[in-house]
Amino acid sequence: MMRRPITLRRALLLLGATLALSACGKHDDSAAMTAAAALGPQSTAADPLARGRYLVKAADCAACHTTSDGAPFAGGVKLASPFGTFYGTNITPDKAHGIGSWSADDLYKALHDGVTPTKQLYPAMPYTSYRQLSRADSDAIYAYLMAQKPAAVPNHEPELSFPFNMRFGVRFWDWVFLKDALPDASNQASAKGAAATGSADWYRGRYLASALGHCAECHTPRGKFGQLDGAKPLAGAALGRIAAPDITPHGLAARGWTAADLQTFFATGIAPQGSAFGEMFPVVHLSSQYMTHDDLRAMSTYLLGDQPPAPQPLQPLQPLRSGSADAAQLEAGRNVYLAVCAGCHGINGEGKPHVAVPMHANSTLRQSDAHNLIVAMLDGLGAQDFPGLERMQEMPGFATQLSDEELAQLANYLRATWGGQPADVTADTVKALR
Repeated sequence: MMRRPITLRRALLLLGATLALSACGKHDDSAAMTAAAALGPQSTAADPLARGRYLVKAADCAACHTTSDGAPFAGGVKLASPFGTFYGTNITPDKAHGIGSWSADDLYKALHDGVTPTKQLYPAMPYTSYRQLSRADSDAIYAYLMAQKPAAVPNHEPELSFPFNMRFGVRFWDWVFLKDALPDASNQASAKGAAATGSADWYRGRYLASALGHCAECHTPRGKFGQLDGAKPLAGAALGRIAAPDITPHGLAARGWTAADLQTFFATGIAPQGSAFGEMFPVVHLSSQYMTHDDLRAMSTYLLGDQPPAPQPLQPLQPLRSGSADAAQLEAGRNVYLAVCAGCHGINGEGKPHVAVPMHANSTLRQSDAHNLIVAMLDGLGAQDFPGLERMQEMPGFATQLSDEELAQLANYLRATWGGQPADVTADTVKALR
């Protein structure tokens, strides 16, 4: 959700009070039915609890509903937005604070329409994506959640300013923006508004990534009212401090990704292009590492398409004239790199196992926008334990150690040397992100 003046929003919200009540809840179930039909035997396990557990993992419910030191699914995870702060709710079977008094119909309505037995949900809960879930999968999720231990943990109300604290306005937002299906970046027919066609893997991956995984909620840009921009599916967006990158077929191929690399990344959090960090790290930690090999393959197929574009090779750094301003700029950046980075990432950017990833062809360095690179250099990254025995050590932030000019020199050296990007980061660019 991008920050914008609220005058027009206020007018629309007030208009919603008079127009939207009768429209709330109108939808076409055909998209969810089509998705369910595409799932095949992988989603029809005989044990509903095992199936529900798998779906809850695939939907990454714990990311918003389980705090690091709290009871499973008891809520409390903070979600900051330009409109205020939301908190994940208690979805344990506790009758006072959780969903213990809900029926399977109630959960389906919450996932599908954003409406609970007592209130309208804000779209911070991604029912805009979960709307595509099949009823059978919703019921399996319900069965699993109802089998969990109840936790008597009160919910934390959203901290929103006027007019966003008026829930009835969300009904009008739904009436205008809630769609039965989301556009696909990897299917030209879908992008043009026609019916999508694809392989069984593509359809399976579509359901996993678009409905369960709700990738669009972070990776699709948003309009002035916080709605997903259907014209730019998965083209990258910035909701928090770290921007979600472009994961369209073109965007992925431009940074050297293949379907096999994506599959490895989802399973382990590490690929030749680098390791998961920011909001993507908990996705791997809590969700994708538990998905089957076939499902990860399907998700990768969906993101890149049945006919994926060839990964673009890294363009080598062109020799610079000795003594030129560009050469001096890169030499200054290399000196900063040798002073504060080479100890972990290697003198030649080769990286060190269990310490730091290689710099060569790193996906973050290959992004056209240096935003995430600068944020990582300023803030640092925490130590990360990945599936199996792999881990990466903590990367310190250099906000207090390096000046804006030094960080710009370092960013330009990294991008030009190992990312194939222009050395166009300025001190003002760094200053704006402090």
